[in-house]
Amino acid sequence: MERRNLLTVVAIALVVVLAAIVAYLTYRTSKAEDDREQMEQLQQLAEMDKLEMENQYEEFARQYEELQTQINNDSLLAQLEKEQNRVQELLQELKRTKDNDAAEIMRLKKELATLREILRNYVMQIDSLNRLNQQLNTENENLRTENMQAQQHISSLTTEKETLTEKVAIASQLDATGISAFGKNKKGKQTSKVKDVKRFQISFTISRNVTVQTGMKSIYVRIMTPTNEVLTQGGTFPYENRNLEYSIRKDIEYTGEEQQVTVYWDVVQTLLAGQYRADIFADGNRIGGTTFSFE
Repeated sequence: MERRNLLTVVAIALVVVLAAIVAYLTYRTSKAEDDREQMEQLQQLAEMDKLEMENQYEEFARQYEELQTQINNDSLLAQLEKEQNRVQELLQELKRTKDNDAAEIMRLKKELATLREILRNYVMQIDSLNRLNQQLNTENENLRTENMQAQQHISSLTTEKETLTEKVAIASQLDATGISAFGKNKKGKQTSKVKDVKRFQISFTISRNVTVQTGMKSIYVRIMTPTNEVLTQGGTFPYENRNLEYSIRKDIEYTGEEQQVTVYWDVVQTLLAGQYRADIFADGNRIGGTTFSFE
């Protein structure tokens, strides 16, 4: 009898142990699945973050290139060329970096923030030079009738001032980053098939820039079809001494801080498959652009 009781106890203990093992294995399997899904989501976010950083680096490189075409000061030009080369090197480092290398991506993101501050510092330097030039102009104007050499110096300073003023205007323009453009179907979901597109959605960020005059700003988006036709309802805006047709206009109140903007275009005509282009304009300048395609 005692032997039978002992066997019963042992059997019950084995059942309890097996149940615990099954419960533990079920928990580990469920947790592993949750961990996998989280890793996939983190990977997608990392890829998007890296792509946006590449766009910002490319935009900085373009701005430095434009600034160099407006400068006659050899010293300042050399500094800008050095900064442009640095941007290109960091961009190549970013492209070589794997999406899951969080430490390297964070380092390059910090470098990006540093580049923004450097560009703003150039604007402050130019503003300081402008004030100095104004002072020198005033002093030399008083001596123009007495000294021809002073007059020549004033002329030289005036030319340099005009060049630097153009640079300030370039650095002080709005900048659209993180641009995305895609089509939506009648259910409001993103689609890549041209026959299903009922609306375009274009989203972007107006970057923080304390040098830009605040107030109401008209943002124009110009959508080009694969055949280089503009999707428009007939409106135009001034750009480089001519008027361009636009697809979408949105008025915003700009405070100098970063601002998110989203605009839409409702499709009322038959669309062609291929690559489309969206260019963004404000204050008479092109501030960004992107391409998107449909099958």
